[in-house]
Amino acid sequence: MIVNLSVEFALAIIEYCELLEENRKFVIANQLLKSGTSIGANVREAQNAESKVDFIHKLKIAAKEADETEYWLILCERSKNYPDPSALKEKLNSIHNVISKIIITSKKN
Repeated sequence: MIVNLSVEFALAIIEYCELLEENRKFVIANQLLKSGTSIGANVREAQNAESKVDFIHKLKIAAKEADETEYWLILCERSKNYPDPSALKEKLNSIHNVISKIIITSKKN
């Protein structure tokens, strides 16, 4: 589930960043593209973790990337002449909640 959510989110981020680039918002587009697609990359890495500790570590990195992505989306939301990122923020919130629950559950087991 989290793998699919993160892939779908990355695709939505790519589309949003392409829109930003069309509007010549290159710096934010670049930062957002990196952090937004990194979430899924780290989730995928966690799937091949060498241990439970490694699994949790990779998911914590994904959570950090989600936090950074949220920062860039907040800037877009509050800046003039930027496309509305509300749908992305909702998807990101769902992803962050799932990652947090997986980390908590993994620590308990």
